[in-house]
Amino acid sequence: MAELSSLFVAGPGGIMTDEVGVVTGDLELRTLLEDGTLRSLVRYEGADEWYGITGGTVALTDPRDHEAVHALLLGVLNRPSG
Repeated sequence: MAELSSLFVAGPGGIMTDEVGVVTGDLELRTLLEDGTLRSLVRYEGADEWYGITGGTVALTDPRDHEAVHALLLGVLNRPSG
């Protein structure tokens, strides 16, 4: 299993998760790639519990795309100025 993680700040409206609804503020993005499936999770910075991003699971045909998809997600989600 491959894993990447990055800190970011959610923009207005936050990030919708499957478990707890919207999360906002200082967050951490984690992407996990296992058996061709990439899962995207977030947690509050420094917290223990991870939450699945709603719609954040996708099949990758090439595991080398993991870093690019992680970077794209981070670019979309990181909105410190709104």
